[in-house]
Amino acid sequence: MSLLSPTPPTAVRVTKMLVRGLAAVVSMAALPASANLTINPTYDSTITSLGTSAQIQSCLNSVCGLYNSYFSDNVTVNITFKNTSSGLGSNSPTTITVPYATYRAALAADSSTANDTVALANLDNTTNNPVNGSANITLSRANARSLGLSAPVSVDDVINLNTALCFLDHNSPQSGQYDLYSVACHEMDEALGSVSGVGGSPWSADLFRYDGSGNRSFAANTSQHAYLSLDKTTNIVEYNQFGRTAGDWGDWIHHTGAPQVQDFSGSPGVKVDLGYSETTLLDAVGYNYIGPVPEPATFAVMGMGVLALISRRKKKV
Repeated sequence: MSLLSPTPPTAVRVTKMLVRGLAAVVSMAALPASANLTINPTYDSTITSLGTSAQIQSCLNSVCGLYNSYFSDNVTVNITFKNTSSGLGSNSPTTITVPYATYRAALAADSSTANDTVALANLDNTTNNPVNGSANITLSRANARSLGLSAPVSVDDVINLNTALCFLDHNSPQSGQYDLYSVACHEMDEALGSVSGVGGSPWSADLFRYDGSGNRSFAANTSQHAYLSLDKTTNIVEYNQFGRTAGDWGDWIHHTGAPQVQDFSGSPGVKVDLGYSETTLLDAVGYNYIGPVPEPATFAVMGMGVLALISRRKKKV
């Protein structure tokens, strides 16, 4: 799993809207301030021996903290970070193969979000997996533990990062260099379970891979488009499949102008944040996404917007 170098989202009716908006605010405000997922980083000597080690570790600790705050699964994921001089980033997650029926049952028992509800409603409750008809499914061990399945391991993944090609301060992009924060998020997603097994045995993420017409897409066919979808019809993001010449099958296409963390190639000179498509996939495969609580200003803006709608409606009556 690797990330390559460059290449190239009537008053009554409005009143109901206000009530729903306020209910959503209350619901979001009720989310826990911190999550239970713990990413436990270990820094290899290839990083600790660098003169920039402190800055690198600070950046990577921020990445770990981000995932800790976004997911409420009560599990610890052990990640070893290394520096490399090849590529931009890579990783090798430890895996486990389980019966599909076991995985499907665990997903149902762990369901806690709207995404889970949609995903399960469109996920066959059968003995064999609906991707290629085999009895099993492959998971990263971290993904298995997020669902309460037994998958002990000392190190869940080793993530290699070419820090020489990256700017180390996520908020201070540098021309010609890649965002270390974003590269690390890309590899972290794969460590947690966003990998595709196209060309081999299906992974959990492949259960939500479709061709845009409601048909499953698992063949290594570069003449076919493939999309992430929870309901078989709503395409969340396109996979790196149509016209693929490099990168992983589980990566997104390259989004020129609006890059995403899971794009198959990096975008130099810009910061890229973990987004909806990446968190939705991790939510669907078994993690419990709680997401960031909106800042107070967000609530204020939403309230003013609804009040403006009411004001405009009153003027028309």
